[in-house]
Amino acid sequence: MSRAQAESVIKNIIREIAHECASKGQAVSETLVAFMVKAVVLDPTNEFNVDRTLTKDDVQKLIKICVDRLMDSRSPALDTVKMQVYFDMNYTTRADFLEEHRRVLESRLQPVIREITDSRARTREELESLYRKIVSAVLLRSGLGSPTDIAVVREATAALQSVFPQTELGTFMSLIKRDKERQLQELTMIVTGIRLFNKECGKGGEGIDDLPAILNEAVPATTQNIDTEIQQTCTSTYRYTALIEKMHQTSDKKDQGPSLKLLKDSLINARQHEAFLKIILNDVIGCAQQVESLEGQLAARMEQLQATVQSKTAVPTAQVYPQFIHLSQLWSSFQDEMVLLSVLSNILASLEPYTRGHRELFTEEIITPFLEGVHVKTDQERIKETMGKEHQVKPADFIRMERDWIFPETTKNFKRLPLQYKVPMYTSHQYNVQSKSQT
Repeated sequence: MSRAQAESVIKNIIREIAHECASKGQAVSETLVAFMVKAVVLDPTNEFNVDRTLTKDDVQKLIKICVDRLMDSRSPALDTVKMQVYFDMNYTTRADFLEEHRRVLESRLQPVIREITDSRARTREELESLYRKIVSAVLLRSGLGSPTDIAVVREATAALQSVFPQTELGTFMSLIKRDKERQLQELTMIVTGIRLFNKECGKGGEGIDDLPAILNEAVPATTQNIDTEIQQTCTSTYRYTALIEKMHQTSDKKDQGPSLKLLKDSLINARQHEAFLKIILNDVIGCAQQVESLEGQLAARMEQLQATVQSKTAVPTAQVYPQFIHLSQLWSSFQDEMVLLSVLSNILASLEPYTRGHRELFTEEIITPFLEGVHVKTDQERIKETMGKEHQVKPADFIRMERDWIFPETTKNFKRLPLQYKVPMYTSHQYNVQSKSQT
């Protein structure tokens, strides 16, 4: 079977599964179904041979297993897959988040910009209308106040007139489209810088939020929320692990507690949630560091501007315009942090529903009696217990496997290794690396 034929078969299987789930009252996305198909096929207990073409019976078996799992509304395992799909579809790097935000902003601005650059204004009324559109474009791009707020428009118009009076529209209209767009961007930054500086001097700032103050309140609050969620999640994982150990140590596992499979699925769900929370926390900490750096740069720029314009009736544009532009760029960076924090907060809130299943299955009242007399160990305790050479893997025991063994305590820059699988902190830190002869 060719690659194209194989892909067609898989797509048909995915559609069939989605259709069957829908007929049973459960709407599922094709992305979720694709994740489930992959998980089921790769699970050795399902006995699918990935090295040969699926038979008709294999396909029917695959569809049945996937539908059964997708229809299980109280399955922590399904919640984990859904969580992974959601995170995979919605989380990306800081740079990608911001790039996408700017792309969306520019796409929304394009009709306004196009109306300006394509204008053929001739009469006084048409030129005045064009100038008002330029003011609106400056406000929309800067994000400093609404273009429908009269006070904001009046302030932005005054700032624009000081650097680009209406009498210069003729020169502007003679430019090619690309140069017009470039000048509009430059005017936006200069006007933004002027308005921010005037706000600092107590002479304006209509509609301009105090972003540094907002971020200084929002970032610590978000960090605290994530820390609290991590602690709650870790409490669950510690308890599940302790109970699973107890059940494995008990000869008769029946009637000794809740379902072992459900416990393991719940533990995996909680661990996955913990891993995602720590990724988000790391990004929020990055926001905090960026905000601190920006505040220092903002204060220094404001101080330099004050020194440049102090007690002077006229200042050369070559001295002051670059400073206004830099001030605008700094403020744009504060806006970026606001956007990023908002996106991360939304992702954080959206992960929570995928953890409700195991929390409802194993409430405090249900699980506590089974942990009576059991010491619930933390990850730190488990790591401490397995420190030392006596707990390390002995490479000599695996000589036939033709692998090289590396250890965190003896490998330089261990954390930077491009590992295919990031093993959580609660497991042993030993990896085998395929030898070059096998790659």
